[in-house]
Amino acid sequence: MKPQGLRFFSVAAIVASLLLTGCERPPIETKQVGYRGTGMVLVNNPRAPKTQITIPAAQPPAAPGGPRASAIYQNVQVLGDLGVAEFTRTMLAITAWVAPEQGCNYCHSPQNLASDDLYTKVVSRRMLQMTRDLNANWSAHIGETGVTCYTCHVGNNVPEYIWFASNEVPAMAAYAGNRAGQNAPGKSVGLSSLPLDPFSRYLTNDQLGDISVVSASWAPSGNVGSIQDTEATYGLMFHLSEALGVNCNFCHNSRAFASWEQSTPQRVTAWHGLRMVAQINNDYLTPLGPTYPENRLGPLGDAPKANCATCHQGANKPLGGVRMVKDYPALQSN
Repeated sequence: MKPQGLRFFSVAAIVASLLLTGCERPPIETKQVGYRGTGMVLVNNPRAPKTQITIPAAQPPAAPGGPRASAIYQNVQVLGDLGVAEFTRTMLAITAWVAPEQGCNYCHSPQNLASDDLYTKVVSRRMLQMTRDLNANWSAHIGETGVTCYTCHVGNNVPEYIWFASNEVPAMAAYAGNRAGQNAPGKSVGLSSLPLDPFSRYLTNDQLGDISVVSASWAPSGNVGSIQDTEATYGLMFHLSEALGVNCNFCHNSRAFASWEQSTPQRVTAWHGLRMVAQINNDYLTPLGPTYPENRLGPLGDAPKANCATCHQGANKPLGGVRMVKDYPALQSN
């Protein structure tokens, strides 16, 4: 083979290898979930790493009755309606879920348990209110499974999957000038080149009503969104797919993405979930910004916020669908 041919072959091999790095090698498991010809197939890579989460055992039951916690302890603003025994039991569970290494002192001053001097206590109180709100009012998304602090924290002080607003473009794309926050593979959008922050638009700014961008007509007049709108929508959809560990057919019929009649029941659940996350961010997480120290804020000074991965963490049912909240009635009332 001539040198020119060798060079061409080498370049072609390199290009082919780069193209294939974005593909999953077979075999891939598929499962038909709709009528033949409708494109309703769920795809699973059996070699993909599976999230392994250990579900902690419930705290031993507390003795019923006894004085209310608010009558015994000072500054109990959320769980004061509990009996002292159940209050203590719930506090022990929360400590194990959020601060297993630091213990009670992660939120409480050992000199004065009633003090609000530690920002972590102020945040935790608000998170308890949020958890009760979700369990009481968002059954359309979480069903009877419910949520606890462990759903997001999984034994960590700070949940692993949080996000901040950002106007930065990864360094690898900076050489090309202003990329408008896109065209650089980002984990937030499934390593696609879509806009890297689809969350600010849909999960804080209440623009979910504009998320539908599929045209009902071939004519330009039938378009319901711009190219930028479409990119933002697909960025959020890519995040959903990654966060739940599923492909598009989990919710949509791929031959008619916009059709609700041809979608699965999971699409309705997801519809409520997106609105639930927006409320979490708008009513609970974003307002906590002034409470946090500077090192807990994002590059633009905003508070940490939630998205679909915060709870799901790669599984279509958080914690595999285990209903931990049934053992903690204090977290079910509002």
